[in-house]
Amino acid sequence: MPLIPEEPQIHESAQGPRATPASGRAASTPRPVPGPRSAATPRPGRPGPGPARPAPPAPRPHPASGASQTARPENRSAPQIQLIPAAAAAAVDAADEAVDLLLASGRAPGDILVVTTGEQHPWAAHELSFGEAAYWAQHDTGEDVFFARADAAGRLKPRPVVVVAVNDAGGDDIADVLSGARARAGALLIVCGDPRRVDAVLGAGV
Repeated sequence: MPLIPEEPQIHESAQGPRATPASGRAASTPRPVPGPRSAATPRPGRPGPGPARPAPPAPRPHPASGASQTARPENRSAPQIQLIPAAAAAAVDAADEAVDLLLASGRAPGDILVVTTGEQHPWAAHELSFGEAAYWAQHDTGEDVFFARADAAGRLKPRPVVVVAVNDAGGDDIADVLSGARARAGALLIVCGDPRRVDAVLGAGV
């Protein structure tokens, strides 16, 4: 008989822990959380690149176009000038090294013209042995590096890069040679020679 009043207490304690899983069921509320998380994954993919991509290109062309209009004519009329110090006897070798560096940097062979103020470059002397017609045909084709003497400047066409090898002992015509070479150089003029002699001419604004 004393067990009878204890029985309802046992049921009540059983109802107590049953209520806790009910509160555990309330934890089902975080289930919608993975919903927005999965929705967050497409957000950086879709709307992220959408507004971001058209925004930067819009302002970029405006300042670039204005800068290119002012800078391009200056670069075309005034090529860059580089001086490679070299004695007259070593000017041709210095010019050859400059050509090798230009080709290694990605310059096309047809972009380069080499002019000597003294003796012919060995390549030019070799090609002239087959006749001037074949020699100048290579110049007109413009597919390879071309070597010529400065006294043939009247037949030389402009090229993006002109390399001058000051390989003569001396002379007063260096100013005319450098002036003609600068006029033919579209982007870069490289002068290999005695710095004292070349600087005196370049400093005069050739």
